[in-house]
Order: sequence, then C-alpha cells, then structure tokens
Amino acid sequence: MPFADLGLSPEVLRAVEEVGYVEPTPIQAQAIPYVLMGRDVLGSAQTGTGKTASFTLPMIDILTSGRARVRMPRSLILEPTRELATQVAENFDVYGKYHKLNQALLIGGESFAEQLKKLDRGVDVLIATPGRMLDLFERGKILLSDVKILVIDEADRMLDMGFIPDVERIVGLLPKIRQTLFFSATMPPEIRRLADAFLSNPKTISVAPPASPAAMVVQALAVVDHQDKRETLRHLLRTENVRNAVIFCNRKRDVDILHRSLAKHGFDASPLHGDMAQARRTETLDRFRNGEIAILVASDVAARGLDIEGLSHVFNFDVPIHAEDYVHRIGRTGRAGREGHAFTLASENDGRFVEAIEKLIGKPIPRVEILGIPTVGFEEKDARRGRRGEASESGRRGEASESRRRSSDRPRVSERKRSGERPAPETSAEIDSMPAKKPAAPQTEEKPVSHPTRHAPVRSGDRRSGDRRSRQPREQEGDQDAPVLAFGDHMPEFLKRPVKLPPLRKEEPEAA
Repeated sequence: MPFADLGLSPEVLRAVEEVGYVEPTPIQAQAIPYVLMGRDVLGSAQTGTGKTASFTLPMIDILTSGRARVRMPRSLILEPTRELATQVAENFDVYGKYHKLNQALLIGGESFAEQLKKLDRGVDVLIATPGRMLDLFERGKILLSDVKILVIDEADRMLDMGFIPDVERIVGLLPKIRQTLFFSATMPPEIRRLADAFLSNPKTISVAPPASPAAMVVQALAVVDHQDKRETLRHLLRTENVRNAVIFCNRKRDVDILHRSLAKHGFDASPLHGDMAQARRTETLDRFRNGEIAILVASDVAARGLDIEGLSHVFNFDVPIHAEDYVHRIGRTGRAGREGHAFTLASENDGRFVEAIEKLIGKPIPRVEILGIPTVGFEEKDARRGRRGEASESGRRGEASESRRRSSDRPRVSERKRSGERPAPETSAEIDSMPAKKPAAPQTEEKPVSHPTRHAPVRSGDRRSGDRRSRQPREQEGDQDAPVLAFGDHMPEFLKRPVKLPPLRKEEPEAA
C-alpha cells in the first residue's frame, strides 16, 4: 500500500517522497487512517518500525486548520528523553516543510528564555519532556486548556524512568475532550492500566509480538571471563566489518571508563550518558550521525527511539539487567530493511540475565567463540546457592570467633580463685560431680532506713528521661528491699583519714 492511499494531503506526500519513503511500515499503514479520523489509538510495535511517523504525518494535516494562541499549544507530545524529543522535532521539520506550523521544544539543559519566546509566538506543536513541562506550568508560563491532541510516546520507557506520576499530573491538566495517541514498544500491566485511564474507546494496533527483536538483526553471544571482556570487544571491533557502532554499558561511570580504554587503544570513540550537559550530548549525537565519530559508548539513554541511519553494529558490553532493554538496544541497528549485527558480551555471573532475555524473545541467542580468548560457562544455580551457604557458614564462624573474643575479656579462672569466686565447670564430668546446692537460709537483715528527702518520688508526667530519679524503681507494697551497695575490698581515701571527735561530756546525776 503506498502513502497516497492513507488519506494524507499532497503537501505531506510530497515531503515524504522527497525523503525517499515509498511504502509505509505496518504500524504506519494501520495507525495513520485512524488518527486522521480523530480516534484514540493504542499502538504497540517493536522498536525501529516507524512509530514516530505514524503520528507526526497525520498530525501535520490535522493541525493545518486552526490558529495557535500565545502560550496555549494546540497539541502536546511527551517524550521520556531529550534525544527522543529532539528527534520528533526533526521529524516535524522534515515532513511539515510545506506547512506553516509553529513548534516548540521544551527539554532540560536549554535556555528558558529561548523556549519562552517560542511560546509567546503561539505554538501548534509542543514537544516536551515531563520535567521541563511541569516546571514551566508551575511558573505560569504555559496554559494547557487548548490542547486538542495528546501523544504519549515510549510509554514503557516513561515507566522505567519514573515519569508516570508526572505524566498522570499533566494529563489531569488537559481538557477532557481531546484525541489521545498512546505508543509503546511493550505493554506491561502498568502501561495497560494507564492506557485504559487515558484513552476513550481506542483503536488497538499491534503489528508485532511485544518485545520481539527486529528480524534483520543478526545476534551473537560470547561468554568470557569478566577480565577478558575489554580484549574481546577490541578483537570484535578489529575483525568485524564495523562501519559504526554503539556500545552499551549498564552504568554511567562504566561508560567513561570504557571510553578511555578504547581511546587509549586507538579507537575513535565518544561517550554519551545522562550526566553530560545537553549541549555536549546533542553535539556528540550530531557528530556520530554525520560520520565524524565511529564508535559511541553509551548508557541506556541511547537505547530508545534514536534513529541512527545505517548503524552496522551494536555491542552489549554489559548484559542488560532488564530483558526488555536488550530488545531496545539491538533495535538501533537493522532498521529500514538493512541488516545489522548485535554482539553481547557476558561473563560467568550473567546466566540468569541471559536466560531472561532468551525467554522474552522466545529463542536462544547463538553462541560464538573468540579466537585466542577462552570461553567460560555460566555458573549453575546450585553453585551460586552453595557459595551463599559458604558465606553464611563463614558468617557463623565469624560470630563464633566474636563470642570467643568476648569471652576472653572475662576474668580468668585464677583471678576468680583469688577473689574467692568458684570457677565455672567446663566439662560434663565436672558438672555431674558438682555437689547439689543447698537452699539458702533466709536472711534477717534490717531494712535500710528510707530518706524521703534524699530520693524524691518521680512524677508520672515527668518528661526528663535523663533524670537520675526516673531510673529508680518505684516503691510498691510487697517489693523486696533494694540491694545494699558496698565498696568491697577497696577502701576510699576519705575513710582512711583520722577523724577527731569532740570529747564526750559527762552527764550530771539527777538531783535526788
């Protein structure tokens, strides 16, 4: 089916033809007619199938009629990352070149002043990330009461990044009567719940099984020792026909470490992760698209939605923790009918992650051996459980040694003998040979005289928890006498001093 049969305007068809597209992808062929009809759409398709054009092309025709007002956008597109938002803006520039539509890009890391100038001129298409969108709304710089079309793109990525509460708040600020387009590569239960809350009688479009990799991607898995992963990566970069490549790491700091390692070995590589300034991230992506950089070492910020034309290879230096991220990573290659290659480097501890990926995609990843680098196997679950048992045993041994250390702090047997204390039995024979204890005779000690002036009663409502009086036991009827404190064998110095007493006066006899 050609684009001309989808109901698009001649201006949009002309722009599409100039780009070089002749036939729409399955998601575009099914979604565009329903978007032009004004229906809500719930689209699910694997990455790299053209979801962005499935809503940008009909939106251009819909927004042609009408006029934008100051700080009141007519449509809103929410994207999870700055790179995706920038890419959508570029799509509107390319496909809307023969239409006079104003657009604004609201993303973090850019000047507020430039963004406010575009809003003051009136915006037909507003493309934003949730954080910057709410920031401008709370400052009173934007009104959302005139939004007619809402697009939530890469909804599963929104969920992973924790943007769902912000998205729900933004949707609550929009008019109830609107057209909502909801696109996601995967449909977990939480995303399905949001779709049911945001959409009204939507047309559900699913052109591929959820989280299935592109058919044009040749996958391979190398299981090597963790210390050999860098050497394995360098070997693949030298031996494979790598025109350009994206290397994914799980952590941002590992991106910088691997980038410095590749640069040290003479590879033309640049890093890309979320902690970089927006201007530098944009410059790095532009240079990579233009062929000025051959290798991009990136975090998962580059795993979703980025369209890098002609990308030949993707390398997973780290096995992704979430299985869905594997599909999105390798989906950067093998796009638009071109063949791509995806290599994953796993160590002996990544067995459960690889198992989850293979379960998700429904088939095993072919194993490959690297010349000169030994191949290792995944650790078995029983072995991992055994190591945890050994760790627990070592912990118990540590506790035992600690108890022995604490027992060494007690007085020795000889010291207890000198103090008159009977040594404690150590063996069962000693315990059996001990004489039976006789019941202690009742003691008839005089009760100490209480001094009410010295120890005042503690009030029940007294909050002074640190007061010494609050730590004294309350006197109750029937309580035993408190133990009398003594000095033991130690005599204080003030008791050794001689005390001079006054002479006793002789009492005079009473008169008869």
